[in-house]
Amino acid sequence: MINETHEKEGGQSEEQVRALERKQFERMTKTPIAKLIISLGIPTTLSMMVTSLYNLADTYFVSLIGNDSVTAAVSNLLALMSIIQAIGFTYGMGSGSLISRLLGKRDREEADKTASSAFAIACVSGLLVLLFGFLFLSPLMKLFGAANEAVLGYSKAYAPYILIAAPFMCMSFVMNNVLRAEGKAVLSMIGLVVGALVNVGLDPLCIFVFDMGIAGAGLATCISQIISFCVLLFMFLSGKTVVRLRIKSVARKFATYWEIISTGLPSFWRQILASLCTVFLNQAAATYGGDAAQAALGVVQKVFMLAFSLSLGIGQGYQPVLGYNYSSKRFARVRSAYLFTLGFSSCVMLVFATVCAVFAPVLMHWFSLSENATQIGTLTLRLQCIAMPLLPLNFMASVSYQTLGKKVSASVLSVSRQGLFYIPSVLVLPRVLELLGVQSCQMVSDILAFVFAIPFTISFFRMLKRDEVAYEKAKAEGQAFDEVENVSYKEENFGE
Repeated sequence: MINETHEKEGGQSEEQVRALERKQFERMTKTPIAKLIISLGIPTTLSMMVTSLYNLADTYFVSLIGNDSVTAAVSNLLALMSIIQAIGFTYGMGSGSLISRLLGKRDREEADKTASSAFAIACVSGLLVLLFGFLFLSPLMKLFGAANEAVLGYSKAYAPYILIAAPFMCMSFVMNNVLRAEGKAVLSMIGLVVGALVNVGLDPLCIFVFDMGIAGAGLATCISQIISFCVLLFMFLSGKTVVRLRIKSVARKFATYWEIISTGLPSFWRQILASLCTVFLNQAAATYGGDAAQAALGVVQKVFMLAFSLSLGIGQGYQPVLGYNYSSKRFARVRSAYLFTLGFSSCVMLVFATVCAVFAPVLMHWFSLSENATQIGTLTLRLQCIAMPLLPLNFMASVSYQTLGKKVSASVLSVSRQGLFYIPSVLVLPRVLELLGVQSCQMVSDILAFVFAIPFTISFFRMLKRDEVAYEKAKAEGQAFDEVENVSYKEENFGE
């Protein structure tokens, strides 16, 4: 650990940073579970919902133009956003999972190195996406579902702004997850909410007042993402965080980056498969329902992403609680955190699904869809609502294994929902049921993913019990024990 008492870092002395670290550790390991999960889960959930609202706001304001082809173009670009998110989440969730465990073991120096390295590689990766996207713009737009010249033209007007924002988005994902990993979910939420408000304010201004059309929606998203990045970066540079982003902490060895990437791979597979699913869904919708089906399915996807963000946000609020308490051997708290989070998120999803099912026609009309598209979207959303309360189980199992460094199990769970079930569904069901098959793909895959996650959940609790018994035995015998890292477990005291 660094022992430079008077060194200034980000406006703070080393003593101040250590005091902040100690206070945060006490909060994460001693606050009652229900209170802690809710305090972290609510701002994290709001953050995830805000991320979904970026696309939803663009879709809403663009839909006011009154052209299904324009709405379809924005919907198709969800695949590009998913790719950028896949990269950002890989580095963000990978570094966040490691950092929560490192802080649980009170190794802040290594946490600094992990965060700084993830931030650097996210910047480089975002720049590569920008370059590749501009070089192959037309082929990419066709791949993402631009089935005719009208949709292709609108997609090419919107996409460049998303590509320009790509590096900022990737780095923002890292900062968001680092803040959540150390239990500063409110700071993360502030950065995203500011960006969302800017986006909602600029959308009608750029689209209608400046008469930029769909390009205005892209510009609004680009500006809002850059502003969000600046707000998040300020949180680190102003010394409001335990973990610090420092140039000198950026790793020179590949091992650090591989640990971040391999830990974050479940998030990568989850997001990249979501992008592939969007591509296949757009192609199936165009084949069996034309522009109306593409526009309707695009709107439903974004409403569904809002629902998924509820489950994802609560789960990510749980993630640092798991990392801190598992690393500090508080197994009873880990067990309580899992059960409370699963129950709470399932209830939230049930309420959301009920509201969406009842008001599905109203939601479709909000996006100024044609009558045919409204009917398609209403049935699709109601079918998806059937399986919405089942979503948390699969994600909870996946994030738990990922946080604890169980990479294989986490990756299998991450690919199950989209890779094992959704893609086969969207390739097979439309051939049998045509448009109804397209509309029911999400529901079928979510039910299967729920069943698939049950044995993993049982295995997780058995693993906890084994670790708890082994730790208590080792403790009674005066031996060191650490199931995860194979290093000595030490009760450090921050120099007190």
